[in-house]
Amino acid sequence: MDKIPGQKRAAQYLYPPVDPFDQRTLDTGDGHQIYVEQCGNPEGVPVVVLHGGPGGGCSPAMRRYFDPQVYRVVLFDQRGCGRSKPHASVVNNTTWHLVSDIEMIRDTLGIDRWAVFGGSWGATLALVYGISHPDRVSHLVLRGVFMMTKAELEWFYGGGAGQFWPEPWARFTHLIPEDERGDMIGAYAKRLFCGDLPTETRHAQAWCAWENALATVYSNGNGGESPGHYARAFARLENHYFANDGFLEHDGWILANIDRLKGTPGVIVQGRYDMICPPRRAWELAQAWPEADLRMVRNAGHALSEPGISAELVRAMDEISRQEGLHTMNRR
Repeated sequence: MDKIPGQKRAAQYLYPPVDPFDQRTLDTGDGHQIYVEQCGNPEGVPVVVLHGGPGGGCSPAMRRYFDPQVYRVVLFDQRGCGRSKPHASVVNNTTWHLVSDIEMIRDTLGIDRWAVFGGSWGATLALVYGISHPDRVSHLVLRGVFMMTKAELEWFYGGGAGQFWPEPWARFTHLIPEDERGDMIGAYAKRLFCGDLPTETRHAQAWCAWENALATVYSNGNGGESPGHYARAFARLENHYFANDGFLEHDGWILANIDRLKGTPGVIVQGRYDMICPPRRAWELAQAWPEADLRMVRNAGHALSEPGISAELVRAMDEISRQEGLHTMNRR
């Protein structure tokens, strides 16, 4: 990442680090064990955090977007990634399995309704969950909106974003023979699920490097090399979901069902220069969902770690707590 003189760091906007007060593993009953943790105030306002990917897993930094005196923060690693098991598995792993897992977690923890906080794929999952269970959602706070449409997948894996980032696009496509480059998701699927661990890992790291290279406006185009264990889960799960169009019934499913969120307040935080999930989708979502407050962040891209993105997300959660009369002014 390029160093920009005077650039602020996202961490300065976050609450101090906090440790979980509860960590557990839940058995789904169909071959998966889901890692779940809670932090903050056990009697606080419940919020569930949905990480990106699919396959990204949760990190300690994700706990820090919430006032720990106000919020009861629930984080979990989705099927096949992070501390959930089996690692990198796509068996019994669909959007609808994840929606069921969220409900299992809510029920297990004795939570009636909660705020849902998700970015990128996490925003997709938040919307699908909210549409499926609107009575269980008090607020939706979304970042870097992705609605799992063919147009979005074509933009990122069909060469659209590559028009702006030709160097990392060339590295991404170089591993694939020319006659297969018309379907990069399909071509990578052959390698990510070939059964040869070195081949799978090499292509998984290339898959991750392409996405990482475009994640932030401060990028120099070098996505780096992700650890093989992490990359393999991330790439296999993303590819599996994208190859199946998110397991939604039809293209455009989210917007077609957005009326189910009528009455549910939401905040959409979107980087103006997001090259992974172009802002048009966030705008379209806000147009169809009157209760949503769209906040375009200038000079920001896609990543949760972008300073402007982090600042706006913390501000949104603080505003929700003030609306509930619960904000503690626990300064960061």
